[in-house]
Amino acid sequence: MLKLHKFKTLSLTAALAAAFGSYAASGYAQTVKIDGSSTVYPVTEAVAEEFQKAKQGKIRVTVGISGTGGGFKKFCRGETDISDASRPILKKEMDLCKENGIQYMEMPVAFDALTVVINPKNTWIKSMTVAELKKIWEPAAQGKITSWKQVNASWPDAPLKLFGAGADSGTFDYFTEAITGKSKSSRGDFTASEDDNVLVQGVSRDVNALGFFGFAYYVENRDKLKAVPIVEKAGKPAVSPDMKTVLDGSYQPLARPIFIYVNAKSAQKPEVREFVEYYNKHGAKLSREVKYVPLPDKAYTHNLETLANKTLGTKFGGQNKVGLTIEDLMKMEAKL
Repeated sequence: MLKLHKFKTLSLTAALAAAFGSYAASGYAQTVKIDGSSTVYPVTEAVAEEFQKAKQGKIRVTVGISGTGGGFKKFCRGETDISDASRPILKKEMDLCKENGIQYMEMPVAFDALTVVINPKNTWIKSMTVAELKKIWEPAAQGKITSWKQVNASWPDAPLKLFGAGADSGTFDYFTEAITGKSKSSRGDFTASEDDNVLVQGVSRDVNALGFFGFAYYVENRDKLKAVPIVEKAGKPAVSPDMKTVLDGSYQPLARPIFIYVNAKSAQKPEVREFVEYYNKHGAKLSREVKYVPLPDKAYTHNLETLANKTLGTKFGGQNKVGLTIEDLMKMEAKL
């Protein structure tokens, strides 16, 4: 049984490089290069670990976490075989790939509940509305909304300490679009990082802190964080992030699909093809183990057909889609 990973940056790559260094040194190791989203990283890391064990070190998989945007920059320059993404590829990234002759296959691999977190010692937050989150995070709040009381009169006059994903993060893109209404539209006076572990540490150390990141990082650190139930609209109940609320579509607007993008030329290499096949045959089980919501079996079957048929491009037209449920995603898949 795979133990829950601690998500330490590149620990997998370092450990396996040490264990199987003789293969690389002698030129026998084949390498699959992956970079991108820190949100998708726990799933991809888990798959990579199991895959490398199965291949007995004959294929090496490196997994970086430069953020969805940073990952696409490398991917569209032809520097990586696979890009982890916590949102669909955007128009400017599609254009960069086209400019460099990079064709790709898009594969949703799981669903995430983007999670708003507070310090466990915070006693005043029972839930938050999307409107309250917007009041905190919109660009107009910069330098002006600096205390909890300014957001809600019943909250204390204590300083807001904000932690969030960096500008190269797909989580930043998704959160801002879902909460403020426009991607990347956010105040800038907060602690930002593409490494979710940095955000975890920041929120866990300050009673006045608020942050957001992927569900797996919350679950892995739930002893030192508290998830905030979200009220999507006035009159609706507060909904906590978990597998059930993602599956039934009630956790909105912060539930979202996560993806891998496969370089079509790279997919012609046996080692990359084998890894992608392994990912889709074992991704559901491993997604569940790292606390993401697996997709229905037919989604992974469809991904394998995408690989076999070399189905290129994206279903999203260069735009993100906020509020997408698993059912909505499966309808999109069925149209292809």
